[in-house]
Amino acid sequence: MIIDAYNTTQDVRGRSDYLTGSRPGEEPPPYVPFDPQRILTSMDAAGVDMAMVCSLSQRIENDFIIAMQDSRPDRFIGFGQVMPQADGALDEIRRLAEAGIRGLKLHPSLHGYHVADHGLLDPVFRACATHGMVVLINALDDAFCAPFAIEEVAKDHPDVPTIIAHMGAVWNVPEAIIVAERRPHIYLETSATLMADVKRAYARLGAERILMGTEWPGSDFDIERLKIAKAIPDVADRARVEGGNIAALLGIDA
Repeated sequence: MIIDAYNTTQDVRGRSDYLTGSRPGEEPPPYVPFDPQRILTSMDAAGVDMAMVCSLSQRIENDFIIAMQDSRPDRFIGFGQVMPQADGALDEIRRLAEAGIRGLKLHPSLHGYHVADHGLLDPVFRACATHGMVVLINALDDAFCAPFAIEEVAKDHPDVPTIIAHMGAVWNVPEAIIVAERRPHIYLETSATLMADVKRAYARLGAERILMGTEWPGSDFDIERLKIAKAIPDVADRARVEGGNIAALLGIDA
């Protein structure tokens, strides 16, 4: 199975230029519910069997993600979100797990905390361990969650598989590779990375610690698959990166 490890969907776009595509001074377009067929069409065109989906983080929409996963559990893998500083964060993680959500996405820069804050993050990681959830941390060249800071928290929670999204691209990729070398429960996800970064990670880590992600709709599945094919020519290794590894983490029979 081809399983993509990181994509975003957003139902309510509100007034954000980033989410609506509006130009400054324009009224945002009227609300139109998100059509899951949009992402399914792109998945089908690229031969992608399943895709992780989460909110983009400007707005946390856990119920929307639960509904997406419930609508097509054979195609969508939902990851929820919380703000760790919120009073109900741990209760929300429990609710997500009870709803069948398999992972938690954290976005420190958008949600206003540093990832090395043990007071905030240790309880979150412990809750994820209790419920068997994977943690994915958005780390796109971000001072709030540089790879060494991710390691500072993740090292105390070896029972929680932790994914560094974007491999810390652009400038923090070397750190991300070092962290993954030192911590066998830390994985690197490929969206928004250069092909050269994937080659470098593959040379240092092998195939077992790399997860193909697209971050649709920012990119498209066929583009990411082409990048992975060029970076990882070995067929068996590419199969691990394109789905085998994330299937093992999430207990999916691939």
